[in-house]
Amino acid sequence: MNGEQDEAQVRRRLDEMATRCDSSGVACFSDFLSPPEAEWAKLAARKAQVSVTLCGGYEDAERMMACFSIVSELEEPFPIANLRLTWPHQSAPQHRDLLGSVMGLGIQRRCVGDIVVEAEQAFVFVEERLASHLKDNLLSAGKIHLQVEMTEELPVTAQSVGREVRDTVASLRLDAVLASGFRLSRASASELIRSGQVKLRHMAEQRIDAQVSVGSIISVRGYGRLALQEIGALTKKGRYPLTMLLYGVKK
Repeated sequence: MNGEQDEAQVRRRLDEMATRCDSSGVACFSDFLSPPEAEWAKLAARKAQVSVTLCGGYEDAERMMACFSIVSELEEPFPIANLRLTWPHQSAPQHRDLLGSVMGLGIQRRCVGDIVVEAEQAFVFVEERLASHLKDNLLSAGKIHLQVEMTEELPVTAQSVGREVRDTVASLRLDAVLASGFRLSRASASELIRSGQVKLRHMAEQRIDAQVSVGSIISVRGYGRLALQEIGALTKKGRYPLTMLLYGVKK
């Protein structure tokens, strides 16, 4: 997206879809959404009092479609197609080359989900209506010739194993939890937040007193990612016991 205007357009489109779903009773599917946009879809669903389900075609997808519906259980599949790309006897293409080749065919970024590059194959998740066009016309990525087929096979994604961190904090403020999880001073944590280095629930957050809850994801540029798994009962000293998973290390 480019600036506040694009953000406003995406938010408005999601609000309109959620409202249309509520009035018509018909499920509405979005384009592929980035993690922050997926959070906006959840907000839109809450405002319209409808259900929302997210899917990117495989379990660990980052870019996902939203489906607004009046029931929690979907009765129709997401319109997502999975293309398998191979390049016999050639070096693997770069992610940016594959994305560039896809968009070079006149396909907008919001119509394309994740592109997962493995050693000998890659997977491209796209809107179903575009699958045949890509299959027939995605012939190369840079100087690498591609073979493309539709597939039900899914990427082999190794789920990152986080390191468990347990600690107690005086409050559930973002600066307190960040400092605890990454073993930083409170002052250092506050500076990272104020300088725009921190995302909470996939969205930039510069308020040091933003509240954190179970399931919150805290990402810090150059440090890694922290997932809050559990908040225990207050101790006798009035502190919150936390169980967190830490992914990545400080560079």
